[in-house]
Amino acid sequence: MSLKETLLQDMKAAMKEKDVVRKNTIQLVRSGVLQIEKDKQVELDDEGVLDVIARELKKRRDAVPDYEKSGRADLLADLQKEIEVLLGYLPAQLSEEEIKQIVERTIQEVGATTMKDMGKVMGAITPKVKGRADNKVVSTLVKQMLG
Repeated sequence: MSLKETLLQDMKAAMKEKDVVRKNTIQLVRSGVLQIEKDKQVELDDEGVLDVIARELKKRRDAVPDYEKSGRADLLADLQKEIEVLLGYLPAQLSEEEIKQIVERTIQEVGATTMKDMGKVMGAITPKVKGRADNKVVSTLVKQMLG
């Protein structure tokens, strides 16, 4: 079963269970997929759907500090649940130690020595960790090792 079909089945299940947060999160992902398909006139495969899910996850992770600052515990709880729902569709996330090892190997493969090589390193790492690690964490580690 494709990821799009899985999303549809899970959305139906969330509707039956009256799980509003889960249903809304899945609907948002499905509408993002549909929008890209209409704009580019293509049929997204699982890889494309994972990109949409990763993008939505990033938006929510970036919003967490704002919700914490504003003191909205009720909205923060919903946001955390949305993050959990989205993580359920992504491949298993890499630990920081695993990311470090990938960064070290990639720096050696590319032959990077200074911060000027950061673009080369990030370009080589991104396909390796796609959907399994937050690029912000990866770039921080690359900066630490090159800087």
